[in-house]
Amino acid sequence: MHLIPLAVDAALGRGKGLVVHGDDYDTPDGTCVRDYIHVQDLARAHVAALALDPRGGFEAFNLGTGQGRSVREVVAATERVTGSKVQVSVGRRRPGDPPMLVADPARAREAMGFAAQWTELGAIVETTVRWRRDHPRGYGDAD
Repeated sequence: MHLIPLAVDAALGRGKGLVVHGDDYDTPDGTCVRDYIHVQDLARAHVAALALDPRGGFEAFNLGTGQGRSVREVVAATERVTGSKVQVSVGRRRPGDPPMLVADPARAREAMGFAAQWTELGAIVETTVRWRRDHPRGYGDAD
């Protein structure tokens, strides 16, 4: 499971809260920094990749916003959007977790004309909150 849905579920009172895996990284607030891309942007990038000339060979692209956000920033955005406190506990670091991973989307922009449209963290969290509230059991609610 990914951080934003876990934080949202914690804010909505589902589960036992959010475990932050380490708060002593060499980052501004001590928590890991990652590049959070909206699922709709990922889908758009995949569609754009289908339009590439297959004779050009295999290409790999970094997909993201190019902006790093810390775990604590995600928690704060989730609390702002939901109006609820996220119960957070700090656990041990996960082995091999780097302090910072942020995409450089320049090649995707050059080759496919792709740029993330959802770049504001609060908007990304808000759509997750809406989906989680509307589908409390996930895709199982569709039946």
